[in-house]
Amino acid sequence: MSGYIPNTAEDKQKMLDFIGIKECKDLFADIPAHLTYPKLDLPQGQSEMEVKKQMTAIAAKNKVFSSIFRGAGAYNHYIPAFVPSIVAKETFLTAYTPYQAEISQGVLQSIFEYQTMICELTGLDVANASIYDGASAAAEAAACCVERKRHKVLVAANCHPQTITTMQTYCHGADRELVVVPSKDGFVDMAALKAQLTDDTACFYFAQPNYFGFLENGEALADAVHAAGAKLIMGCNPLALMLIKSPAEIGADIAVGEGQPLGMPLSFGGPYLGFMAATSALMRKLPGRIVGETVDNKGQRAFVLTLQAREQHIRREKASSNICSNQALCAFTSAVYMATMGTSGMTEAAEQCHAKAKYLATELGKIKGFDLKFGGEFFNEFVMTCPVNAEKLAAALAEKDILAGLPLGENEILWCATEMNSKNQIDTLVNAIKEVCC
Repeated sequence: MSGYIPNTAEDKQKMLDFIGIKECKDLFADIPAHLTYPKLDLPQGQSEMEVKKQMTAIAAKNKVFSSIFRGAGAYNHYIPAFVPSIVAKETFLTAYTPYQAEISQGVLQSIFEYQTMICELTGLDVANASIYDGASAAAEAAACCVERKRHKVLVAANCHPQTITTMQTYCHGADRELVVVPSKDGFVDMAALKAQLTDDTACFYFAQPNYFGFLENGEALADAVHAAGAKLIMGCNPLALMLIKSPAEIGADIAVGEGQPLGMPLSFGGPYLGFMAATSALMRKLPGRIVGETVDNKGQRAFVLTLQAREQHIRREKASSNICSNQALCAFTSAVYMATMGTSGMTEAAEQCHAKAKYLATELGKIKGFDLKFGGEFFNEFVMTCPVNAEKLAAALAEKDILAGLPLGENEILWCATEMNSKNQIDTLVNAIKEVCC
């Protein structure tokens, strides 16, 4: 029964036995032990003020770096003060989901505006009311493309590892085949892709930019995928779309991505949101809900849930997706950010990201042993070789209040720059690396 809560120890044990575990803590067995904490060591009988002081002291142990050169899926961007000020209003903060359109016009309008902006950003025809995060958006997009005779899903190996893992989880649960297409010199191996594009291939997912920060030849990928009768899913950095060709321009059928760069702080990992847009031909396959604009019986502008698959709620075993909710507050945050920044503001932010990443790569390249691992154009991230152990270098820089790029191997680092990185910060980073390496 939906919403059933076990009331007795016997009930709880029956549920645990049914799913094959001994105790509740086994549900968290996949979480590394060093990331878990059994309980807070707080004395009994403390006042609220005393507990707050202790909790504040514990929170102060978190390290927030003044200089950040790491991205890898979560990016340090400037957020205008107007954005959190608007989003924090209780009218928006406490609103959940628009089950009754007649009393949810404000929430529906905010979602409609968000969808409209995502369509403008991607160039595609329709967008849904957001998904949990970028990785689940990629997995949901693949499910949209699966048909009776086309059930194999392809994903580029140079995508974010968490995205690949999430797609594998979704495909495993739905008994679909997922094939990881290898990369060559940092880019999708076109020969390997074409070899996997068989009659049972439903779609191919690639990231633009890819996990290594470089830009793929989107048009060539689209031509190859469509020639095989499959669909193309493009994973996007939303800010990069201000400078590069949109998914519509390269011929993508679906565009997805992580919306965190659109006004959401890093926040130690979330909550974020996944955006999804598609061509009109795929509109009825989109998961979640779509808000539309109409007029009421007085001819006034009004909003309504235009499309929503009821199977997601009441016939879950037959549903193509089990996305029942949406990241409404995060989606609203991104809409406020885009409206506040405007086209010119977002373009300037993207241009600064690109220019500062270029400057960072140039300055790092002047240090012996630091070389770009791959050739090609990049947006704001790039992989470089490192003459010393990457983890040890990152640790040394952390002592200098600098969060280095993400170590990818013993001697490789994925660097990132955004509009938040000043020239002085980049120069300070370079000098600090020289002290460590030279």
